Amino acid sequence: MDRALRLGVDLGGTKTEAVVLRLEGDEPRVVARLRTPTERDAGYEHVVASTARLVADVAREAGLEAPPPIGVGMPGSITWRAPDGSRSDVPLVKNSNTTCLNGRPFRRDLGRALTEAFPTTFGASVGAGELAFANDANCFALAEATYGATRGARVSFGGILGTGVGGGIAWRGQDGVRTWDGAQGIAGEWGHIVLDPSADLPCYCGRRGCVERFLSGPAIEDAYRRRTGRRAPVAAIAEQRGEDADARAVLDAFVDAFGRAMGTVINLLDPDAIVLGGGVSNLDLLYERGPAAVARWVFDDELRTPIVRHTLGDSAGVLGAALLL
Repeated sequence: MDRALRLGVDLGGTKTEAVVLRLEGDEPRVVARLRTPTERDAGYEHVVASTARLVADVAREAGLEAPPPIGVGMPGSITWRAPDGSRSDVPLVKNSNTTCLNGRPFRRDLGRALTEAFPTTFGASVGAGELAFANDANCFALAEATYGATRGARVSFGGILGTGVGGGIAWRGQDGVRTWDGAQGIAGEWGHIVLDPSADLPCYCGRRGCVERFLSGPAIEDAYRRRTGRRAPVAAIAEQRGEDADARAVLDAFVDAFGRAMGTVINLLDPDAIVLGGGVSNLDLLYERGPAAVARWVFDDELRTPIVRHTLGDSAGVLGAALLL
């Protein structure tokens, strides 16, 4: 097997993407790329089978008889506590907004599905050096710090503002860029800092008033619907804020919440740079008004941390997954 090849999978709530990369030189070269709907409403077994099938398809698209080392980025983290409170023998998914994964041994089951699909490659089971997993936001932060907007930063924070809100921490050492997972695998999860526990904004995590319920795309759309009785996508709300006072008020509240949330991140981590990704990160007002909103909540007399837009597009997560091994 060509050791310069890597296969990355980004398991998203809406789509799952897989890419085969050749990691040589300063820039990765995409050999093959495929996407498929995640169809999480079809259930856990469907997601496992669909992901394994996508790996097989993208390897075939790349002209390979078997896949190279595989990195998988996915929402959530892991726990060793089973739903009944006992200790599990295998890691289980927790905190995933693709909720059919929660409490399930996705890492083990995907490994088994890949072993069945490629028995001559993986033998009796997929080895630790052949399959790695990480939180999708960590993959985003890793990709942008290696090839993208925060390249060269010693410590960077990648904040995802999309269907959900997530975050990852990347740091540069002597042997390259790595991510920081934390003791519980939740490092960087700013989406579930509680901004306002009294808010009537229940979160899937069981709490109320999480950052995700203020800054995600669905949260912005829900705030506009509650205020006006009308539904509109985030892009339309942003476009009409000049003549629509309700849209303007919703986005003013959004920017304020962004300032409080990101100010907390900076006070705790003090990164060299922050990169934003996800669909909501395309709103220009985050870069026009966001830094001033953040500065009001930073424990310093000035904000020196650059807050920048992603440069790798919506494929940063899958590129970061390919860098895990």
